[in-house]
Amino acid sequence: MARKKTSNTPDLSSLLLPPTPIMVAVEHAILRRHEWSSASAPVAEQIAVRLAGVITLDLIHAGQRLLETEIGEVLRVSRAPVREALRILERERLVEFRPRRGVLVTEPGAKDIADIYVVRIALFKILLRQLMERRPADLEAVFDRHMPALAKASEQGSVDDYALESFLLNMDMLKLSEGGLIADMLASISLRILRYVRLAHAADPSRMATTMKSWRALHRAVARRDVEEVLATATRRIEVSRDSAVQAVVEGQAPAPLSGTAASTRARSQPSAPSRKSSAPTASRRRRATAEPAS
Repeated sequence: MARKKTSNTPDLSSLLLPPTPIMVAVEHAILRRHEWSSASAPVAEQIAVRLAGVITLDLIHAGQRLLETEIGEVLRVSRAPVREALRILERERLVEFRPRRGVLVTEPGAKDIADIYVVRIALFKILLRQLMERRPADLEAVFDRHMPALAKASEQGSVDDYALESFLLNMDMLKLSEGGLIADMLASISLRILRYVRLAHAADPSRMATTMKSWRALHRAVARRDVEEVLATATRRIEVSRDSAVQAVVEGQAPAPLSGTAASTRARSQPSAPSRKSSAPTASRRRRATAEPAS
């Protein structure tokens, strides 16, 4: 007899899908920080990167519950590495452990997004100043390499390709710092930023045109070797990304307006207020009732 599916748990068949380019990028981002390759990574890390990819792509949704037993059954592994994988994702802030509720995919909140972007702006300004002072030509080469693919994704309206290319551009900028502390700190929040960027553009693909303009402005500032302009433009670009993500979260949490049919149905289901005509007898009725003898 088939086991009954627990409420609010995802369809885990997405874990068996062939990895997409954005999933591969997520995998490399996690493994790189642990200095492992895909082949040498322990089982727990392999499970973690696969889960991270489907969460980032919203194939497993915010608020859904992840069960060790179900994940283990799908991937044909024991519960121990699954539990360790979920702890890795907890450190990445992609899931959270809740008392009496288990492991839930984190739901991005407006305040959480605003807070993490404060950190991102501060760290990225330090990184860009260092790169502009030490390796401006290499920084420009990174932009030259990624901007055509980013522009193509924007023109085609491909949310996943655009999120992927912007993620890769950012990660290549981090590589230029050669493992510095600032780059390590930015890498530690990179998956959350990728998730928020994709969330914003999936909610409104037209936002890609706006953010593409900001990428081009930053590219031009780097080419001019204008450090202060680079910092100011990068700050504005990150603020636009933040505002788009916050707006997507707020709009996603707002209740959908009722359609005309639903609104009329709700109106019919509500008890109507008594009319003044039916709620109280008229003066003539009261006088007649007083004058007539009781039967």
